Amino acid sequence: MSQSHNRGFIEDFGRWREFAPGMWAWIFHKFTGWVLIGYLFTHVAVLSTAISGPQLYTTTLRSLESLLLVRILEVGLLAVATFHIMNGIRLLFIDLGVGLESQDKSFYASLVLTGAIAVASVPTFLSGAF
Repeated sequence: MSQSHNRGFIEDFGRWREFAPGMWAWIFHKFTGWVLIGYLFTHVAVLSTAISGPQLYTTTLRSLESLLLVRILEVGLLAVATFHIMNGIRLLFIDLGVGLESQDKSFYASLVLTGAIAVASVPTFLSGAF
């Protein structure tokens, strides 16, 4: 016969405080991967306007770039892509056996570096938006 186990409440949000940095790295890596896949579909949709001719494509890009929200989302996209890349490199080194003892520190370093790159990019992305 099969046994049933009490797995607790699904809504037990207190367990998030117990997550180790490795679990947060896994969650962020999966989340950023899904965001990048979503961006891929958006990117293809915008590029598909080039099929109708260069005028429609140029108009589409100019109208999107004129929106402040799109420029802010571009900063977010840079942050997402940067973290995903940094964490992927971190995972590559861990899989190769380099830095196994300092996984937490490398995760925090990837977060700090991602934040620094995103903040430094804000003037570039927002220039001309106002």
